[in-house]
Amino acid sequence: MQNAPKQTLNVVKYLRDPAKSGLRVREGILNGRRVEYFKGKSAVNAILREQYKASSRPAAADREEAAEILRDVLQYQFIVRCDRSDADDARKLRINPKMAFQEESYYAWLYEGSQWMIILGGIGLVAVVLAGVMFPLWPPILRDGAWYLSVAGLGFLGFLFILSIIRLILYVITVIALPPGLWLFPNLFEDVGFIESFIPLYAWDTPKKKEEQSSAMLSDAKKLE
Repeated sequence: MQNAPKQTLNVVKYLRDPAKSGLRVREGILNGRRVEYFKGKSAVNAILREQYKASSRPAAADREEAAEILRDVLQYQFIVRCDRSDADDARKLRINPKMAFQEESYYAWLYEGSQWMIILGGIGLVAVVLAGVMFPLWPPILRDGAWYLSVAGLGFLGFLFILSIIRLILYVITVIALPPGLWLFPNLFEDVGFIESFIPLYAWDTPKKKEEQSSAMLSDAKKLE
């Protein structure tokens, strides 16, 4: 890994970021250690995406060129070819001695990325523990601030608890009186940002079937265009 060209390292960093590359990874166990692994076909698809194109990474015009790039990644031991067990636990992996790149084969990551974040996280954890142990020695103004913050946090949790009860009661009433029902803050418990959780203020509960039909109709319309 240490002697790998910079362009190859940039490819590895791109693939190691699923949010950017779209590489589909799974969790497995290799030699008793938990690892992430992926299929060669998924890695080729990731390199052929528009997001991959950059002057700092080798170009790939087709699947064969993308496979050649991944052969370099395999050669410098950022990944290792492995086989999945067909026994009781399919997550168990074993190393394949034939270190060749094929789209239908599986590859486990040996490269874990930058260790700086792990080191900083460990330092931060130790600092938090020490700060908690030394709480009686804090200056009065800091202790008062910590108390106010804890009260504010508990108050916010209480607010969310009461709000969830109110929105549920409102939904039950409206689903009986004005179906299909009204949700207050419909994105409150969705996987969105903090501000987006309170937008919009309310929304009617649309059945999933209608949503799927409308999305299907939109996709069909786009195909016709």
